[in-house]
Amino acid sequence: MDYKQLNIDDISFFKETIGADYVLSDNQSILNYSHDETEDLSYPPEVVLKPLTSEEISKILKYCNLKNIPVTPCGARTGLSGGSLPIFGGVALSLERLKSIIEIDERNLQATVQPGVINQVFRDAVESKGLFYPPDPASKGSCSLGGNLAENAGGPKALKYGVTKDYVLNLEVVLPTGEIFWTGANVLKNATGYDLTSLIIGSEGTLGIITTIVFRLIPLPTKDITLFVPFSSVEKACEAVSAVFRAGITPSALEFIERDAIDWTLKYTDIKIQINDDVKAHLLLEVDGNDIDILYKDCERIFEVMEIFECGEILLADSESQKNQIWKIRRSVGEAVKSNSVYKEEDTVVPRAELAKLLKGVKAIGIEYGFQSVCYGHAGDGNLHINIIKGEMSDEDWNAKLTLGIREIFELTKSLGGTLSGEHGIGLVQKEYMDIVFSKEALCLQKGIKNLFDPNEILNPGKILL
Repeated sequence: MDYKQLNIDDISFFKETIGADYVLSDNQSILNYSHDETEDLSYPPEVVLKPLTSEEISKILKYCNLKNIPVTPCGARTGLSGGSLPIFGGVALSLERLKSIIEIDERNLQATVQPGVINQVFRDAVESKGLFYPPDPASKGSCSLGGNLAENAGGPKALKYGVTKDYVLNLEVVLPTGEIFWTGANVLKNATGYDLTSLIIGSEGTLGIITTIVFRLIPLPTKDITLFVPFSSVEKACEAVSAVFRAGITPSALEFIERDAIDWTLKYTDIKIQINDDVKAHLLLEVDGNDIDILYKDCERIFEVMEIFECGEILLADSESQKNQIWKIRRSVGEAVKSNSVYKEEDTVVPRAELAKLLKGVKAIGIEYGFQSVCYGHAGDGNLHINIIKGEMSDEDWNAKLTLGIREIFELTKSLGGTLSGEHGIGLVQKEYMDIVFSKEALCLQKGIKNLFDPNEILNPGKILL
């Protein structure tokens, strides 16, 4: 695309619209907003804007649409697929000032919030009232709710409770052309017209900018139990996953962590836990509810299932501290890998019973192309995070051959009934693989939707679709 470069008149307009203090073009700000958590990619914007209201955002978008200036929405910038990278320069439109929890409606179990609210801040606020918002990405302490909606984020508790879209009732959205509208209604059932709410969720900021969110909430479960289960066989660990559900148990979380992931994490953190030499993988399980006796019965049944698949000695966390240590291992893996090596992270998802085949295939592809992989993820819903490690690969092979290996991984994933991403989104880094899972007709339909919402392609251009 041939976009307009900003000039002094554009900057003057932005300053008049939102105030000079919130129009940033200094070197440090440009650097800060040039990247998210996707590998080592960096694309500097020309200016960073921090509006406060939907009306200010509307004026900015209307102006940029008229002037053909690209606008990349961003929040906490914790994404892993390059979704908030301003690859064409232009405006980085930060929503971090829209951070109010407008209302927690205890009578209807709903909450109205702005997109800049941090996930954990929101969870804490509703939990103080005995309510629960389940989606809990690994970055829940720093990621924003707007970003969660953009990627339809999940997390460990998605297994039992569902992902972000399952808790959104209604959205206020600003279109690239400046119009402000609501997508639905604040009701639990809605069969009125096309489901625009679901269309916006997961669209990665390419169709409109979310400025207000209405969530549904559920009662807070008061009890939980955490189990940490070692296996000497990666395949047995994967096979045990679907067996838990066949036994009639639905954990609130069921995570897979292979040995390399744990070793790297223990080196990266201050966690002290002893892992036997023969252990190749762990499953981390959590059950939750309000009756501790029922939860212990569930655990007894899980023990029986795990033993069938030749697990080692199961650790049942006997304190809040031990529980937090176990969860810290799982939530720290991504950062541990990132701190140790040049890497690429893929976010595959398959039917849970196919997880063992996927993992075996990934390792075989790694041998073929000469890369190591560190795998972990939400095994209960078949979502495997594959960290591809450069290791001893030459720069030439890393730059020229790796995409072929990644394509093979995605083709394997598709052959097993899966798809490219479970929760990280497509963004910039996965868009070249969309042809694996969509026909030309389906891709054409998606491009048509983009064109309908954003005819001049100013909003988060260059993402999702080629």
